[in-house]
Amino acid sequence: VQLQASGGGLVQAGESLRLSCAASGNIFGINAMGWYRQAPGKQRELVATITSGGSTNYADSAKGRFTISRDNAKNTVYLQMNSLKPDDTAVYYCNANRIATNYWGQGTQVTVSS
Repeated sequence: VQLQASGGGLVQAGESLRLSCAASGNIFGINAMGWYRQAPGKQRELVATITSGGSTNYADSAKGRFTISRDNAKNTVYLQMNSLKPDDTAVYYCNANRIATNYWGQGTQVTVSS
């Protein structure tokens, strides 16, 4: 499974970004997909996940501001991020789980200036 993430960038606080992640390769059997992030000097943390059936899970920091969605026909997962804060600055990684194996994308940088 290969994951190609896009959509990061530099924005000001309060603005929005939409991340996309397209899965390719042996995608049969992919269940959950999601987004994690890692800020400098910190561990990688969950942002949001979504199953193939559409069940979602969010970190507390993302609830009410971020929305994860998925287009199964396009094998793509999206993360709409609104009301961004400087604390959201991090490298965002796409994740896919297939038959108990985790796959990771290359990461996309999100920088939020105050």
